[in-house]
Amino acid sequence: MRLAILTPALDYYVNWHADAGDYRRVFGEAVSFREWRDPGNLKEFDLIMPLLVWGYQHDPVLWDAHLAAWRGLPFANTLPTLRWNTRKTYLVALESRGVAIVPTRVASSFSDQDLESARAIFGDVALVVKPTISGGAEGTHLLRPGDPVPTDVALREMLIQPLMSAISEEGEFSLFYFGGEFSHAILKRPAAGDFRVQEQFGGTEIQIEPPLNSQHLANSVLSALHEPPLYARVDMIRGADGEFQLMELELIEPSLFLRHAPDRGAMFAQAVQHHVEKNHSG
Repeated sequence: MRLAILTPALDYYVNWHADAGDYRRVFGEAVSFREWRDPGNLKEFDLIMPLLVWGYQHDPVLWDAHLAAWRGLPFANTLPTLRWNTRKTYLVALESRGVAIVPTRVASSFSDQDLESARAIFGDVALVVKPTISGGAEGTHLLRPGDPVPTDVALREMLIQPLMSAISEEGEFSLFYFGGEFSHAILKRPAAGDFRVQEQFGGTEIQIEPPLNSQHLANSVLSALHEPPLYARVDMIRGADGEFQLMELELIEPSLFLRHAPDRGAMFAQAVQHHVEKNHSG
């Protein structure tokens, strides 16, 4: 079995080498790492996983061109799935299919008018705004009542959401699925005074047994997809009514936190092996 994992540039500002080490441990000599911007010939591989394409949001035009050029190659998840998951507007698509999501407005060209409209709908509350193509909380802002549109995201396509109080009170839940089967879950908490759960901003995580209703939401999310993903991370938060709402569905380059998996990633390896064997037999 020959596996390729696509990576960011070697000088990418977030350390991705620990994640690469997890994949080396899980897959051994079967895995090779290729920089996504210039990966070379990928036809020799049985499966290609873009698990470390961190930074694709910096050059979405190149990313889109690569997705077109990679047509016919054995990607996991599939190329149509990757293209669909690139823009966070997939949230409203999932909502239309019955999935409970964090209340979300999409601004095609973020302006003061969009901000006023969102405040009229969500109330005079703190808002979180984020680019529809983003990663690692880049371009994400917390806007208090009266704050203007930040200049660095003005006129960009943005999501607008109310700040969920549970992010500081409880945290964000992430559930991980391989081959459609639940593997493990973590609870991520932001640093004191922050709302971002990413490690580079001081966020921390612990392994948990996920609440039953969080698994129900994750199952509804995966059932709403047109194609079953080989790997998925379902990020969610508890709403004011105690029920969970989808924050993000990560199908491209999620940190999988395999160190928190009870089997340390064995289920993931088995899912990949089964996927490759199934494709060869087909």
